[in-house]
Amino acid sequence: MSSAWLLPEHVADVLPAEARRIEELRRTLLEMARGYGFEQVMPPLLEHLDSLLSGTGRELDLRTFKLVDQLSGRTLGVRADATPQVARIDAHLLNRQGVTRLCYCGPVLHTRPEAAHATREPLQLGAEIYGHAGLEADLEVQDLALDGLRAAGLTRLVLDLADARIVRGLLAGASLEADVWTELRAALAAKDGTVLRGLARRLPEAARAGLLALPGLYGDAEVLQAARRMLPAHPAIVAALDDLTRLASHVQRAHGDVRIGFDLADVGGHGYYSGARFAVYAPGATTALLRGGRYDEVGAVFGRNRPAVGFSTDLKALVAVAAPAPRRMAVRAPWSEDATLRAAVRRLREQGEIVVCILPGHEHEGEEFDCDRELAAIDGHWVLRAL
Repeated sequence: MSSAWLLPEHVADVLPAEARRIEELRRTLLEMARGYGFEQVMPPLLEHLDSLLSGTGRELDLRTFKLVDQLSGRTLGVRADATPQVARIDAHLLNRQGVTRLCYCGPVLHTRPEAAHATREPLQLGAEIYGHAGLEADLEVQDLALDGLRAAGLTRLVLDLADARIVRGLLAGASLEADVWTELRAALAAKDGTVLRGLARRLPEAARAGLLALPGLYGDAEVLQAARRMLPAHPAIVAALDDLTRLASHVQRAHGDVRIGFDLADVGGHGYYSGARFAVYAPGATTALLRGGRYDEVGAVFGRNRPAVGFSTDLKALVAVAAPAPRRMAVRAPWSEDATLRAAVRRLREQGEIVVCILPGHEHEGEEFDCDRELAAIDGHWVLRAL
């Protein structure tokens, strides 16, 4: 018989010190997004499945927990990704004509972990811009993403750039079944040339040659020049390479400490990406800490095919690799009904201090907080003194 305190696999409690760091980072990043002009929204944790999965494809369907609504009898889904929900909010609830900047933070739930040691309950924070098709929106989203990771204390960041239009351009006119496309994505992600050759056998020669070249097109800026020589001059491919060149140039100027790489075979992440996409890595992380890009078609199923670009990250994963934040010092005070003591404690808390009142009988127990000062009664007054 299993113990009642055991949790499901890849689901864990967050204990005090880590929870405090996560909450502080959540506040910092949301305030940073607000400084960029983003408005916060809070989509529901679950909604009708046909709405939740609209336009997202098979990938999110397999990752989504499903249940039956006891009120309506309809099938509900627990969100595995908040972006489709935010697209619905932009399309139906806000329905603005101009640019809309939205940010959010909340838990999502996955049927399977994304990596061997990943949680199935990430705390997803993201920011999205709707209504602007130009690269300026992509640049702003990347700036916010990199500034946010830097605010989390992460250094030696690596920005990997790719573009969904490259594979789409290569496969333009080809009719691929869903299972073949899934195999193709897996082969590109693994850079498995043998499987790729088998899958590309039915494609036209130019598309086949380009597809087989993709696994080798990763590295520094020279990759883009090589791609222009090796890939067909399809309008979508040319536009993608031009955009990647501009994005990389901007990051080099604005974030000189960030190393830039390209992986033109990268088709990971969500299948709704429609243009330039990016992933950010940092030392100590085995997978991307943050992913984003352009997904202009995500709102089409809601009746408004607005340009859209954004990113998302898991705050739990960020905290796991971020430099530990310095611990805040606290004030220790005795427990008493004395009015002057209560007034002194209240004043300190109003000034932003942490005041830990020691409950009777627990004077010698250890504390989570580092108390470097105490309130002590001296000559009839409560005085703050160093410990």
